[in-house]
Amino acid sequence: MKIVGIGNAIVDVICKIDDQYLIDNELTKSTMKLVDEIEFKKLLSTLHIEETVSGGSVANSIVGLSQLGNNVGFIGKVNDDELGQKYENGLQKENVNYLYLKKEEKIPTGTCLVLITPDSERTMCTFLGIAGKINENDIKEQIVKRAEITFLEGYLWDEGEPKKAFNKAIDNSNKVAMSLSDLFCVKRHKEQFLELVKTKLDIVFANEQEILSLTNSTSFNDVVSYSKNLNRNIVITRGEKGSISIKGDEVNEFSAKKNLKIIDLTGAGDLFAAGYLHGLINKMTIKECLSKGTELSSTIIQKIGARI
Repeated sequence: MKIVGIGNAIVDVICKIDDQYLIDNELTKSTMKLVDEIEFKKLLSTLHIEETVSGGSVANSIVGLSQLGNNVGFIGKVNDDELGQKYENGLQKENVNYLYLKKEEKIPTGTCLVLITPDSERTMCTFLGIAGKINENDIKEQIVKRAEITFLEGYLWDEGEPKKAFNKAIDNSNKVAMSLSDLFCVKRHKEQFLELVKTKLDIVFANEQEILSLTNSTSFNDVVSYSKNLNRNIVITRGEKGSISIKGDEVNEFSAKKNLKIIDLTGAGDLFAAGYLHGLINKMTIKECLSKGTELSSTIIQKIGARI
């Protein structure tokens, strides 16, 4: 298997809203907020559902990689309930090897409200459910060892059992890629994320906000200088300013596509990572990896949801 992804197995519930909805519900645009089941149901009761799809950050990337013809798998925890079955079916339909054997749990399958405002930004309210209870027993060593790259998401990093699962995956991997996931995640786990980047990760995906926060930088030039010294493959998406890959003194940049009809930014970073990783495992140049990432992310933002 080329790549195995490990992350929160979340069913995305996509809804269109106006900015006033965020204000009324005290939500910060373009961030992810963890909510309990009661708050999730309360919010959902006031919304019109556009689409429901198997989601989760790394899962979105893994589906993108599968759609490009790569042999990939995903480990994420769901309950053996209606949403859990829907989640598994959604991945299997996309030819992804779902590598978690679901069973009946007391806690339901995780769900995420993806709230899309008229400016195409997405704000997420996530009830992790059983996804947040992933533990080291759910990570099968042989599966991880057989993969060329293990791809992890920052959303998964949490105290207790999830962190043990995360570390077990890293310890058994040939090469580790990680997405910083969200500014909220970076601020919450800054010191630990920085230590991971310095000592355990081979490839890091971030957007400009996330990497500025992680490195405590005030300018992007500072980020580039800092990243060069890490000697890791730091891959940064910068919206209209394009993308950049930094590894030691090797710096490659790629321009963003122009005049796109942006509908929904959900999954832009996830699909960029899919394109970039596709390039890596298929021995493309770094410039070609950035190009493929740009191609996929440009396609996904012109439709609703995180599936091409």
